[in-house]
Amino acid sequence: MSQFVLKVHSRCDLACDHCYVYEHEDQSWRERPRVMTPAVIAQAAARIAEHAAASGLSTVHVVLHGGEPLLMGLAALGSAIGELRATIEPVAELDLRMQSNGVLLNEELCDLFAMHGVKVGISLDGGRMANDRHRRFPNGASSYGPVLAALQLLRRPEYRASFAGLLCTIDIANDPIEVYEALIAQRPPRIDLLLPHATWERPPPRPDDDPTPYATWLGTIYRRWVQDGKPVPIRMFDSLQSLARGGASGSEALGLDAADVIVIETDGAWEQADSMKTAYHGAPETGYDIFTHTAAQAALHPAIVARFGGLAALCDTCQACPVVAQCGGGLYAHRYRSESKFDNPSVYCADLKGLITIVGKGSPAQATAGSEAADSMPADLLDRMATGYGDAEAVQYLADTQLAFVRALLVAVAADATGSAAEAWKLLGRLEHEAPQAVKTVLTHPYVRAWAVHCLENEGADRDRLACLVAAAAIHGNVAVQVTVPVHDGAIHLPTLGTVRTVTPASGDAVLSVLAGGFTVRSGRSLLAIATDVPTEIWEPAWRVDFDGLRLVVEDSDPYRDCHEWTPGPRLTEAAAKLWTDSAMGAWQDIRRHVPEQVPGMRIGLAAITPLVDSQEGVNRAATSRHAFGALGTTSVGPRDLAVVLVHEFQHSKMGATLDLFDLLDPGYPKRLAVGWRKDPRPAEGVLQGIYAHLGVADIWRARAIAAPDPEAVSYFNIYRDWTTGAIDTLTASGALTQIGQRFVTRMGEVIAQWPMVKC
Repeated sequence: MSQFVLKVHSRCDLACDHCYVYEHEDQSWRERPRVMTPAVIAQAAARIAEHAAASGLSTVHVVLHGGEPLLMGLAALGSAIGELRATIEPVAELDLRMQSNGVLLNEELCDLFAMHGVKVGISLDGGRMANDRHRRFPNGASSYGPVLAALQLLRRPEYRASFAGLLCTIDIANDPIEVYEALIAQRPPRIDLLLPHATWERPPPRPDDDPTPYATWLGTIYRRWVQDGKPVPIRMFDSLQSLARGGASGSEALGLDAADVIVIETDGAWEQADSMKTAYHGAPETGYDIFTHTAAQAALHPAIVARFGGLAALCDTCQACPVVAQCGGGLYAHRYRSESKFDNPSVYCADLKGLITIVGKGSPAQATAGSEAADSMPADLLDRMATGYGDAEAVQYLADTQLAFVRALLVAVAADATGSAAEAWKLLGRLEHEAPQAVKTVLTHPYVRAWAVHCLENEGADRDRLACLVAAAAIHGNVAVQVTVPVHDGAIHLPTLGTVRTVTPASGDAVLSVLAGGFTVRSGRSLLAIATDVPTEIWEPAWRVDFDGLRLVVEDSDPYRDCHEWTPGPRLTEAAAKLWTDSAMGAWQDIRRHVPEQVPGMRIGLAAITPLVDSQEGVNRAATSRHAFGALGTTSVGPRDLAVVLVHEFQHSKMGATLDLFDLLDPGYPKRLAVGWRKDPRPAEGVLQGIYAHLGVADIWRARAIAAPDPEAVSYFNIYRDWTTGAIDTLTASGALTQIGQRFVTRMGEVIAQWPMVKC
């Protein structure tokens, strides 16, 4: 336990009709003292210091709360703050904060907070109309003007360090963009968006035509926030993005992290989190107080321990859900139903799933500069990508966001899954916790996303394949489970691992059982035993390249590899596979020698090469798919040509992932544009993709020309450079680019302008 909320004043000068303290089920405030006395404050400080010393805490977090804490007045607040600092700081660093409605804030109070290092959060629900919908004085007068005056004070240079951020309670009747713009206009250091407290007994308002209105509302803000380049951290979005990568939540409302917060009421009672007041009268009570019980004893109260149980404390529905690691079952209080207490999903369950899907599909760019999220977006991600390379951090970010998209797509696929696929979906939730890296290995295989998109675009598609993904993850994680998997044409394909052949009967289901080092497949009366690393007549393991930091699959069997414009080739013979893997290793050496800047990104993101059927004209073919990040299809070529293909096509992959994150182009731009590398005019996105790909190709030919006299290299460099610069000029003048798109393309032009002339 390291976070303590002190309810220093239990009354408020506003009459907000959505307030969980006064307007919801628990009405214990009526029996509390109005103000926390100096004796209670001193004992609270002593208990916190005692706990910090006994637990070895280096930092404790204390929030002065209410009601409205500013109603204490300047002298009493100063005394309380001084007592807390004097008692706690000899033992541990004190992070002291306050949450306020701001209407009483003045210069004297700001001086006090600046002197004692107190950070103040202000509640604001948007612009005047949005804020006044709920946050009014008891006589009905607007609170908006006094709150804006408080914020103006906190933005002053001498008080800016005391500004903790804005807390906004969502009302879907307000326009989300207007709310977002009003909050951003106050230049807060961070924003918290709070779902209005509700339970299954008292559900939130929902318009009839939208089953997930809160996801829709938040998703609208999310997309705008991303488009704006994430000018300020928004904790809900940062938390979801961090959790998608296995990071910390930073919020008790999301994720499975223990929410180690406890409340001390004005009379010294230990209570559970304030949000519990929305459940039922007396819900936050523990029966403990600071005069007779230590913080450690309070932390072991059964009601508090029940909230710290992680996955095991959730209902069966939540435990079986693969997105539970991000959702965490939602806020504990929001699960309440009278007959089953808290053994339920959140009343916002559908909205949380919807928001996770939006964050996955839309862009994360998982966090913004200055965010406190564990994993944040590189502040200059676009500039890094515009160099033509993208360093390791930038490409890792792209790869992580692509994984988040896949997870979101799987949620949508599983929504219509039945039978063995539905059972496998439940099992995936278990594997996420027992073998998370194994699940990640499978879900980052490029053609998993291609399959998921196919399922969502085609009614009656192969959703049963979900079981094959789960089986592959269990094998990677060596988790002893049984999975019912589909058999198609006598084969079972396990993504990233290989294909089981000659299964009889040739269609239907088989039971796959994971064993140490392999697995068995039982179908009908036959039982096949397979060691994953040993090829046999019935087991065709994937062809792998693991060479000098390059790890990828030469993918010749995944049924969803047919997404690269041209026809994929059949299963390779062992001799043909060796030619492909040798060519890949040779190409990798060429890339390392000539364009080492590409290496860190390729090590992270390049995952699969799919051999394509050779063209009858003998022309080399290569392509990527927007739905298969890190994969490319190509006809057979030697190492030198393959090096260029890898650079070219991985540029397309990176560009596609970047476009998943940022709106670089006006989606309504109607015209096609002439480019040097095609006879037919291209849509704006095709031009942007071509610029980025040819930037990389020009660079490798430039490096080759510099490394050794080579007329061919000089010629190709000049061709690709001229194509690229000409297309940059065309696209820049077209009006097709957004503001950030213009910056991105301009930066690419600056990179080329810095290249020295190359002569043979």
